[in-house]
Amino acid sequence: MTLKTLILRYACFAVIATIANLAVQRLVLTAGDGPAMFMAAVGAGTIVGLVIKYVLDKRWIFFDTATGAAAHGKKFGLYMVMGVATTVIFWGTETVFWLIWQTDVMREIGAVIGLSIGYVVKYNLDRRFVFTDATLTRGQAA
Repeated sequence: MTLKTLILRYACFAVIATIANLAVQRLVLTAGDGPAMFMAAVGAGTIVGLVIKYVLDKRWIFFDTATGAAAHGKKFGLYMVMGVATTVIFWGTETVFWLIWQTDVMREIGAVIGLSIGYVVKYNLDRRFVFTDATLTRGQAA
């Protein structure tokens, strides 16, 4: 896979996961507002985005063919661990935007900025620590 193809795919998958994340947040926020609902919305959106991104990355970015519950469990566990730091970036940016402006538009702008930065960091962590046995041609797309 060429570097251009890698970047295009990764960006598209990030957009898909981001849209799913924000859609789930909006859905949760229809139940109410305030700090508790905000935290629930961010948490639910993050889980949905994480699962979608894992499935897409595993197959179409890292070409990981491992199957079975043990392989998926181990990889998804590592994938989640690598996501902790990037989630802090995402949540921190989204929360700062919400605290400053307290509008959905600015919260979502903060989320998009935080997710964008986080996804760049996450790709590099996943490549190095999670999908180490995947068939990604490192010479072309590293």
